[in-house]
Amino acid sequence: MEITAGIVKELRERTGAGMMDCKKALLETCGDIEKAIDELRTKGLAKAAKKAGRVASEGVVVSYIHGKGRIGVLVEVNCETDFVGNTDEFRQLAYDIAMHVAATNPDYLAREHVPVEDLNREREIIKAQAMEEGKPEKVIEKMLEGRIDKFYKEHCLLEQPFIKDTDKTIQQLIHESVSKFGENIAIRRFSRYEVGEGIEKEKNDFAAEVMAQVNA
Repeated sequence: MEITAGIVKELRERTGAGMMDCKKALLETCGDIEKAIDELRTKGLAKAAKKAGRVASEGVVVSYIHGKGRIGVLVEVNCETDFVGNTDEFRQLAYDIAMHVAATNPDYLAREHVPVEDLNREREIIKAQAMEEGKPEKVIEKMLEGRIDKFYKEHCLLEQPFIKDTDKTIQQLIHESVSKFGENIAIRRFSRYEVGEGIEKEKNDFAAEVMAQVNA
């Protein structure tokens, strides 16, 4: 199959990978764009692993404000050089992550950041629910593993499906960005604020509004 400039461009737009990497992936997969995407993602994971140990002390702090000031997010995303940190593409990446945080309201950055007491409390809740359902002990232990994994995916930013492309997680988005920019990329921290948060009042689903804006 002939690898046209059009299909290379499409693959590049869908993955963010370099043009030569896209062309090579298409050649290796006989022009199958879906297989080429998988190939690039796999290579992106490998590249990210090699670069993960490198210091990323540059980058940006970006803000995202939604609903006329009802929700505000600050996110720090790091890279290795100010050259990359000052590019529009890198800033767009950070902005997209901030928008994601506004919509999904994660509690932690990664599973290793979940405090032991929070994890133990979640385990106790899951176990109590399973016992209430009359599940045997052996089944409960298996359920715990699956439900804790689900807990991580719901509450940890890096494990959540990216709101602009739910086929990939935030971690996979970062890995693809490592391949794209050629530097170690890392989300260092984030904060989310919502007007009236912690004050008892009628509930407003601002997160749903953010999702609606993203999908519009």
